[in-house]
Amino acid sequence: MKSNAVRMMSVAGSLLAASVTVALSTASAQPAPLQEGGGALKDRRIGYVMTHKYWAVYETEGAKTECPQGFNDGPREQFKKLFDDGKKRSIVEAQLKREGEQWHPTTAPESFVFKEAQGNTSYGLNLDGKVGPEDFLSPEGEKGIDNQLYRVIGCIGHYRTMGTINHFENLFMRSYDDTRIVIELTEVDSLKNDDAVVVTTYRGGDGLLQDATGEGFIPGGTQRIDMRWGKEYVSKLKGKIVDGVLITEPADRVMLPWGVTFGTSGYHVFRGFELKLKLDPEAAEGLMAGFVDVKAFNHHLNTSWSTHHHSYGQLSSPSQYKAMMRLADGYPDPKTGKNTAISSAVKVKFTQVYVQQPEQKELVSKQ
Repeated sequence: MKSNAVRMMSVAGSLLAASVTVALSTASAQPAPLQEGGGALKDRRIGYVMTHKYWAVYETEGAKTECPQGFNDGPREQFKKLFDDGKKRSIVEAQLKREGEQWHPTTAPESFVFKEAQGNTSYGLNLDGKVGPEDFLSPEGEKGIDNQLYRVIGCIGHYRTMGTINHFENLFMRSYDDTRIVIELTEVDSLKNDDAVVVTTYRGGDGLLQDATGEGFIPGGTQRIDMRWGKEYVSKLKGKIVDGVLITEPADRVMLPWGVTFGTSGYHVFRGFELKLKLDPEAAEGLMAGFVDVKAFNHHLNTSWSTHHHSYGQLSSPSQYKAMMRLADGYPDPKTGKNTAISSAVKVKFTQVYVQQPEQKELVSKQ
């Protein structure tokens, strides 16, 4: 009996020692938390993938400040007003005529009153380095904010917090891999303060890592960069990091993938594009801003959303185009002198990823 007891104690001791060894090994195998100088910032570079984007609309309770006269009418409301005289018309004279005005818009006046957003507060950046009478104050009190697009879309329900575009643009961005926006910071010495960094925009090709709730996103994923079909989305910006905030210099022209319904290959074109993002090793959040090309914006709207979808948020494409051209404040046409782009801002969120560049392989078609 004594011999058996000794043997059992010996086995128990061996099992305990093995358990301690496994526990220590497991603990040492756990990935180190993402921190400066750790896994996220590697070889002086760090990548982020976009997870949220919203056209920046400053909203007050009940929209009383920015939309004191209410919201704009949409396609259905306007159609009813245009053809309410009881006269019988053909489809060509009514529905198709109005649809044609959507695809071939003009700046000619219309009978509808367009309700621009009021007030002097807006999100955005000072894109021209000046403080003018049409500029806004940021919610933090910064002067010279350029965001004339807010004047246009601020009283269109489509773009508000509970609007259709806010919901579906983010839903589709997460669903379709070919609309993945990736930025990579290189030549980074510190995520707190760095006098000179380089920011490159890309189109990624992988899905997002969502957490158990389905609403949040997990850092540490991988994004393979599309350098075959996505070269037009590659742009480089010079920047700096001040107190943990990335601030870039304007880039003349930046094109970003912006596909929405049914995986359409939509995009937006920004002139004088800038980023201002609060950085940490796991995420980035802030604003991207620039002068959005009016015709490209309108083309994206009509090729991405049908008139039926416009009606969800009372968005009249012809009326919006007229307002955008009227309030356009940048990049005049060299022949006509009319501005072709309008200042804008987008509220964005990113999650940290590892950027994987494609292997340099010769295409089979070239062999």
